[in-house]
Amino acid sequence: MKPLNLIALLLFLGGAVWALTRSERTVREIQRGYYSAIQPFLKSGSAIETHSRDFLKEVRHSKDLETELTTIRSEIGRLPIIEARCGELERENAQLRHALEFKQATNFRVVAAQIIRRQPATWWQTVEIDAGMKRGIGPQLAVLSHVDRHPCLVGIIDRSSDDRSSVVLLTDEACQVSAKVEESPEVGILTGQRGLGEGTPLLRLKFLSKNAVLQAGQRVFTTGRGGIFRANILLGEIVSVEKGAEDSEALVRPAVNFGDLGTVFVVIDKSDPPQ
Repeated sequence: MKPLNLIALLLFLGGAVWALTRSERTVREIQRGYYSAIQPFLKSGSAIETHSRDFLKEVRHSKDLETELTTIRSEIGRLPIIEARCGELERENAQLRHALEFKQATNFRVVAAQIIRRQPATWWQTVEIDAGMKRGIGPQLAVLSHVDRHPCLVGIIDRSSDDRSSVVLLTDEACQVSAKVEESPEVGILTGQRGLGEGTPLLRLKFLSKNAVLQAGQRVFTTGRGGIFRANILLGEIVSVEKGAEDSEALVRPAVNFGDLGTVFVVIDKSDPPQ
């Protein structure tokens, strides 16, 4: 045992013997002095214990808050997904209303389809739709939209697979349609134009009579000749007329907004509807 420890032990034993040999009154005074001496430490210990308990409560509360915060963050993270899904449902609802309005406005047998692919390089020439041979769609079928409840020509099916089809648009030079002008004897061939730039494309109505008398705003419809496009499908309206040596041509603004195509309708029955 180290000398210091031995001295401390002897002092403690000596103090204990001394205290035990004192009178009862002296012992009580010694006890009071001892308790008075350690009272501040007891109070401090009690305060520390209280603070410790409060601290543990705060820790548990913080953990609960952290759990709630994690849950809230997870819910907030799902909001864009929910919002996107709501947007999809709204678009699907609009498409269904669009299809219902079209079918109510015409007697055509049609299949509704959505534009799913469009290349910038061929923006005014072709699009791809999400319907094909499984739904009765094949080449040389007319593709329509509608404006003010009137069927309007979008183009013609070029080729089909089981679930997709390619559409040649009316704004493509390769799409040629026999057309007539309302309230006029004029009949010609309507085609798209080569090298279309930005903005609304204009069509050309060719082979009109040399002295064709037409006014801006007159509407242009299909004649039904050729057996591909039914009669009286709206194509557009006259913008201006250019007279040539042999015949006249007119610029026509298409009825369909080809810059923003969405839902279209493929006519799967080529025969004219009953009048």
